[in-house]
Amino acid sequence: MKPSRAGLPIGVFDSGIGGLTVARALRRALPREDLVYLGDTARVPYGTKSPATVVRFAREDACFLLEQKVKAIVVACNTASAWALPALEREFDLPIFGVIFPGARAAVARSRNGRIGVIGTRATIRSEAYRRAILELAPEAVVLTQACPLLVPLVEEGWTNHLVTATILREYLRQLLDEGVDTLVLGCTHYPLLKPAIRAVAGSEVALIDSAASCSRYVRDRLTALGLLAERRVRKGTFRPFVTDDAAHFGALARRFLGGHVPAAEKAELPTLG
Repeated sequence: MKPSRAGLPIGVFDSGIGGLTVARALRRALPREDLVYLGDTARVPYGTKSPATVVRFAREDACFLLEQKVKAIVVACNTASAWALPALEREFDLPIFGVIFPGARAAVARSRNGRIGVIGTRATIRSEAYRRAILELAPEAVVLTQACPLLVPLVEEGWTNHLVTATILREYLRQLLDEGVDTLVLGCTHYPLLKPAIRAVAGSEVALIDSAASCSRYVRDRLTALGLLAERRVRKGTFRPFVTDDAAHFGALARRFLGGHVPAAEKAELPTLG
């Protein structure tokens, strides 16, 4: 990788808008970096698709970002990170980062009793990617998982501080807490917006691992080691969003995830791969 690529943007993709929590964390960790965000809103959610379909969609997302001349790609989607990351790393000659390994590493570092809980979509939990990543780092750990399919629509509805959400969280988290987890991985990019609600149910003694924040720190460290940060840039980094469907609807949701002003999203036409 040539040092001259340092001035190029970082590409970020997700099946929809949840990956904006990763983009927000990246903007905090790397305020001078330009970001190009792709939300595949025409085909969301990836969590209900087969692994082969998720891999194909992820390859098409990556190809689009390469057309935008990015220097690295962040797969800001737990499902795509679980199923497609190895294929992307084999196919594309640039740094590619997922959210699962950084989250697993942070969970292992924080846990005191080695009992780690993971919550996520059905597809992410079914993949067992977090379990494998945690046990690779800490073979003696006990990993307990729980699929939480109702949480994403609640976040997108804006019900992050709602009685219904609190009731559902208590039901989802009951077994994990009864089993004595002291660390809980928020294994979906929507879940950081639920941190106060999850904290209220889990209590102050359970460490919450925000996969978006963990990923942003890992990306910063790796790009620093590779000499790919725009260290000479003095201006604030730009943010350019693309979606594959309903660009008008993106704005209101993006403001909820990112906070503050969000540029209007552009419509993306993805390449079709076999």
